[in-house]
Amino acid sequence: MVTRTAHRIRQVRLTLAGLVAGALLVTGCTMPAFAPRTEDSAAAAPGNAPTWRACPEVADELVGRGAPGMRYECARIAVPRNWGTGTGATAGPGSGETFEIALLRARSSKQRDRIGSLVINPGGPGGSGVDTAVYLSFGPSFGGLPTAVTDRFDIVGFDPRGVSRSSPVKCISDADLDASFGYDPDPRSQQSFDGYQALNRRIGQGCGDRYGDQLPLYGTEQAARDMDAVRAAVGDDKLTYLGYSYGTLLGATYAQLYPQRVRALVLDGAVDPQQQLVAGSESQARGFERAFDNFDRWCAANAGRCPIAPDARAAVTSAIDKAKVSPVRGADGREATSGWVFYAVISSLYTESGWEELARAVDRLDDGDPTDVFKLADSYAGRGEDGHYTNLFDANLAVNCADETEKPSVDQIRQLQSQWRQKYPLFGPALAVGMFGCVEWPGGRDPYPTGRADGAPPIVVVGTTGDPATPYEQTARLAAMLGVGRVLTWEGEGHTAYPQTSCITEAVDAYLISLTVPREGLRCPAR
Repeated sequence: MVTRTAHRIRQVRLTLAGLVAGALLVTGCTMPAFAPRTEDSAAAAPGNAPTWRACPEVADELVGRGAPGMRYECARIAVPRNWGTGTGATAGPGSGETFEIALLRARSSKQRDRIGSLVINPGGPGGSGVDTAVYLSFGPSFGGLPTAVTDRFDIVGFDPRGVSRSSPVKCISDADLDASFGYDPDPRSQQSFDGYQALNRRIGQGCGDRYGDQLPLYGTEQAARDMDAVRAAVGDDKLTYLGYSYGTLLGATYAQLYPQRVRALVLDGAVDPQQQLVAGSESQARGFERAFDNFDRWCAANAGRCPIAPDARAAVTSAIDKAKVSPVRGADGREATSGWVFYAVISSLYTESGWEELARAVDRLDDGDPTDVFKLADSYAGRGEDGHYTNLFDANLAVNCADETEKPSVDQIRQLQSQWRQKYPLFGPALAVGMFGCVEWPGGRDPYPTGRADGAPPIVVVGTTGDPATPYEQTARLAAMLGVGRVLTWEGEGHTAYPQTSCITEAVDAYLISLTVPREGLRCPAR
């Protein structure tokens, strides 16, 4: 039981995702399969207090048990589909209709001197805050939140609109997701390139046919306004919030909309809101390439733990190239195409502990066994053993593409594919063609604000120097944009930092509990 719990907690870090990329969009890594939606009584109407009910079955489904001393309660609230923010929006799509937002509250039996609620978002976009609140409730022994925090706060997770249990978006077939993740990450021939564009067009058309003019309503600004309804629902005058990766964008948007309602925001794995699609994609290509170089160096220095040493880059490149012409077939007949090998690499770079798994997976693939490659890639993709997917990437596209205004041309994507292949040989081409996801997405756009959070208190912005998905350079940019940001640096590997080391943990805990802002320029060592 302990082993399973620790494994699940470790997997949750894979959902703390970036912003754009990959064969569909490499922005969300994934958690274990979402627990099934549990039906509550009717959702509380907008502005009304929700009815909380005990829901231990959510933790049972996700982990096999609840955390010792933790009580789990669930509720649902209704929010306007359209908060009426843009010009003419009050008469636009969704007016008068509502979405349901699912909440889970984890409360410790040892809670004392309660401060309020700590609202959690795990990123993606598409990650389930309900699931994440359960995982983080298991405490520091399993990679969860420190007891200093759970003793003072309720831990509240919510699934943003369109995600998991909150009026979920589901419009991409399992077959199309298999095709997308399995596709050649660098389609060089014109036929292969055109085929990838056509696949993304088919996905976009299917979602447009199903949701029509409602698609822009899944954007970040609308979700940030939902967060204020969550704050009100838990009874807090001001919001205390922990957002990872895309959750930093959500938190930053909230701070701009409601600066006077901020108590404390921790934004870990910072997204630069001012980056457009092309710049964001190149930033991730650079970040993943740098993270892979770090893995390559680790491999050469730890040959006893890395069976593909001394040249891990050559081994991985060879594995992807071989899979393009002769993919290894698993016992169930599934083929480990170049796309699946590529996503195994992507998945492994989100945590330093994934490096050894990647080396072992590539070594076993060379021996004719793709099992570990599929394990890594499926963990990223949200693909279950039965071949069915969660709605992580449906929601991911819906949110990212509602937010995005830039739309590069097909010729520009083709040029960037070639240019980035030279600069970022493993990841550049995939990040370039990955832009087709939003280029071929139908419907209008609803961009979020990108300005200062004047009137808000200091906001802690955490960056990891080896982060592949939200590269470290974005940390200072987000802090500067908000005007009240204070940068906290972790000189470590992987995606996001809190609560991985004592230095980071102590700084963030002091801020959340006592509002003590980390000193300017604080850098925490990797160990």
